[in-house]
Amino acid sequence: MPLAAELKDRYDVVVVGAGLSGIDAGYRLQTMCPDKDYVILEGREQIGGTWSLFKYPGVRSDSDMFTLGLPFEPWTGEKSIADGADIRDYLERTAAKHGIGERITYRTKVTAASWDSSSAEWTLTLSTAEGERTVRAGFIYLCSGYYDYDQGYTPDFAGRDDFRGQVIHPQFWPDDFDAAGKKVVVIGSGATAVTLVPALAERGAQVTMLQRTPSYVLGLPNHDPFAAFLRRTVSPDKAYTAIRMKNAVQAQALYQASRRAPKTVGNMLRKGVLSQVRGSSVTEKDFTPPYGPWDQRLCVVPDGDLFKTLRDGSARVVTDTVDAFVPEGIRTGSGEVIEADAIVTATGLRMLAGGGIDLTVDGAKVEFGTRYVYRGLMMNGVPNAAMCVGYTNASWTLRADLSSQYVCTFLNHLQAQGYAFGYPHVADPMAARPALDLNSGYVLRGMTDFPKQGDRAPWFLHQNYLRDRRDTKRADLTKDMVFVRPGQAHDIEEIAAPAVV
Repeated sequence: MPLAAELKDRYDVVVVGAGLSGIDAGYRLQTMCPDKDYVILEGREQIGGTWSLFKYPGVRSDSDMFTLGLPFEPWTGEKSIADGADIRDYLERTAAKHGIGERITYRTKVTAASWDSSSAEWTLTLSTAEGERTVRAGFIYLCSGYYDYDQGYTPDFAGRDDFRGQVIHPQFWPDDFDAAGKKVVVIGSGATAVTLVPALAERGAQVTMLQRTPSYVLGLPNHDPFAAFLRRTVSPDKAYTAIRMKNAVQAQALYQASRRAPKTVGNMLRKGVLSQVRGSSVTEKDFTPPYGPWDQRLCVVPDGDLFKTLRDGSARVVTDTVDAFVPEGIRTGSGEVIEADAIVTATGLRMLAGGGIDLTVDGAKVEFGTRYVYRGLMMNGVPNAAMCVGYTNASWTLRADLSSQYVCTFLNHLQAQGYAFGYPHVADPMAARPALDLNSGYVLRGMTDFPKQGDRAPWFLHQNYLRDRRDTKRADLTKDMVFVRPGQAHDIEEIAAPAVV
């Protein structure tokens, strides 16, 4: 592994983050822009991003690995929904196989990036194990995800200091926590909560999932018969490509059905859950959200593990509010006291645009929340930069790979036409809406600090992989773009995106 001290002074491209998106970006740069010198800067000590950070019991993918996996490296695991450790191993093997690992510098956090139009370069300020230093780059690609690695989100619960037990946030799971024989309350109803409940029950805990608002939950088998058949009959690459496309089409079909017939799909999902929890204390209220399917992300339960724990009594669901923490546990809004030895606050993420990097363009600070997002990855008035954000309604990597391909096409266009830099330009004001089309709590809390979608192409996101895949290949690189040649004087002036009402 290269150390921060071994960094060069300048690179053609700097990629920030060595998770799924960063590894994908490295591969696309190597294959589509082989003459570009790039480095991947990773603030942590190991590869993996999300799958390096989260270590809570049962941590797993929230979508199938045939679409979450990298398109150029087949997922060969037996499980469709994979354990976090297996995903990180997959990323390590992939990075080593394709020579991407040699381009990663660890323990190197980008704290600021400053663009200078006269030199057509970014200057990045880095925090490293050896101290602060700078690196220059022709292009920066932020693959650091959309949430804060240093802080999770926990509401200010009344009486928290009165509780005699242990309070844990899943983002910072203690290595020495032993669940066996303990009463554990998991506050939340999202993907983390529905993962933790069966995992803690398997470790011998008596678990209560306390949820204010239910989520839509879909039980799926963790072994795909179609995948098993293809793997026996065709090459690994062909099988992977076919399974990936099949799963992407199925996910898009469910999403479109949810938007067009939310009541029908909602009833189907609810009945599917209730049929698997017969004989438990679960009621219809516990799995009837007050919103439509895919207004928030759908939770996948592989092999019905959550439902099994509810049926055998090792876990239960309580749909209520938290009135206060009390010495012996939690008092709910209805007055019930749920006893607990430990409380897990699976209450969501804290969103963070661009990894918290302080971004300036020609001396002016870039406020992410006042910018429009172009083709889902660039910002108006910000030259030679992109930010990778995946899908909300499908696997992250499907969108991330399309973004990486576009970045490479953009870089090749600059070189072929003799331009020094380019940036998206908004000529006329547009209405604005949030970049992520979800009403989950963590999204609503953080969206004001993220770039906004506009009201016309290419300033809004389709959330449709098949359509985006076609459009990425056909994209007009000059539409709503400004390109500047070396030495050409140029002032960047942009219209700010209005606040979203």
